[in-house]
Amino acid sequence: MSEHDLEVVDAELVDDHLPALREDRTPAVTTPDDDPDAWLSPEAQEDVKAGIADGTRDGYKGDMDRFADWCATVGRRPMPAAPQTVTEYLSHLKRTPRPRTGRPYGPNSLHRIIASIRSAHRAAGHQPPDTMGARKVVVGYEKELAERKDPAAKPLKASPADRDVLRIALGELDRTTLAGKRDAALMLLGHAIASRGSELVPLDWPASFTELPDAGLRVAVYRKKRKLWQDVDMTLDPEPDLCAVRAVRALVAALADNGHTEGALFLRMDRWGYLAPPMQRRGKPIGDPDGRMTIEAASDIVQRSIERTGLPGRWRSHSTRRGFVKSARKAKVDMVRIGRHGGWMDGSKALVGYVDEEDAAGEMNPLTQIGRAAVEDDE
Repeated sequence: MSEHDLEVVDAELVDDHLPALREDRTPAVTTPDDDPDAWLSPEAQEDVKAGIADGTRDGYKGDMDRFADWCATVGRRPMPAAPQTVTEYLSHLKRTPRPRTGRPYGPNSLHRIIASIRSAHRAAGHQPPDTMGARKVVVGYEKELAERKDPAAKPLKASPADRDVLRIALGELDRTTLAGKRDAALMLLGHAIASRGSELVPLDWPASFTELPDAGLRVAVYRKKRKLWQDVDMTLDPEPDLCAVRAVRALVAALADNGHTEGALFLRMDRWGYLAPPMQRRGKPIGDPDGRMTIEAASDIVQRSIERTGLPGRWRSHSTRRGFVKSARKAKVDMVRIGRHGGWMDGSKALVGYVDEEDAAGEMNPLTQIGRAAVEDDE
């Protein structure tokens, strides 16, 4: 999971997703001694767990596991943790390169780790530790990175895959093959409905789609961050190669030819093009038993397809969502209509940030508009 995909949510996790501390560590306490009602039934724990995004829950558990391991090596108590312990841990992390990347965690990850520790304490029935000192460590780290002009000072963002980028990327695909049809449909549909990878991968055929009278398609997409369903209408595009409706129908027809007529729209394939091949790790089956691809696989497709063209950028499944905003702004679509089509709340700060970035580099740049107005006045 990439850093930008993991939401920093100070959620309350349930006990079975806390770290399983070893016997030589201080175990978590699940019920405060002074409150006999402070407990949850297994059913209630499952209900709470269902309300927390899988990526967030798993990320928090990993953060807490690593915190407990560090506490064991330095002889500190992971739970209930003293405020000084959390501050020391954050100071350690900002100075310690990670084996996988060779660099310390970025500031966004450190904020998430603080949230993980606080959330785990709540779930275990403890008062979360005061993290003011730890947060000051992160603020100082952000300032230090900015003064060094370190790239880590800027949050990692997916580059926008707008119509121009998609046109080039799709030109490199062999859309006569099943894999090519799948990859084209995935990118075009992601752009057309402005979806996150986590919203695109769960789509089913035909359950998620409705035929429209004008030959378009209506897509029922679950906007995960807002926790609501939205119907998004797609019309036929005047440029056939960039038409999400045609791409979806081409994929559906190809899947039917391979015996797959309903269920997951985006399936994993092996290098020879076989659908939903069984996968194993250490002799045990892994992956969705129905063959549905993962969010990571969707990101890999976008990354691989666009990087093949040589276009610079950081390409992920989120690129098509950002690309929709860029395409819409180029077409001078009203910001409110952009937001409502893409499932953003009115006044969304995230959308405002995307729009500001696009406007700064395009015809909506204030200096560009001032210059154009001056020329028109002179004429």
